[in-house]
Amino acid sequence: MPSNPDVPAKLAYSIKEVVHVTSLARSTVYNHIAKGRLKAVRIGGRTVVPAESLHALLAGDR
Repeated sequence: MPSNPDVPAKLAYSIKEVVHVTSLARSTVYNHIAKGRLKAVRIGGRTVVPAESLHALLAGDR
C-alpha cells in the first residue's frame, strides 16, 4: 500500500468498505465478526472494523 504523507492512514473501515477491499461477501464478513476473527465496533448507528483487525485477518493472524 503506497504511503502518502498528505493522506492519513485509515483507522477503520465500514462494512461496505471491507467487502469492497477484500472481495469477500457481506455474509462472510459478518461470519468472521460473529466468530470473533474480525473485530467490529459500533459507534452511534454505524459499525466499523478497525484497520488493524482487518490486516490481522488478512495476514492469517487469527
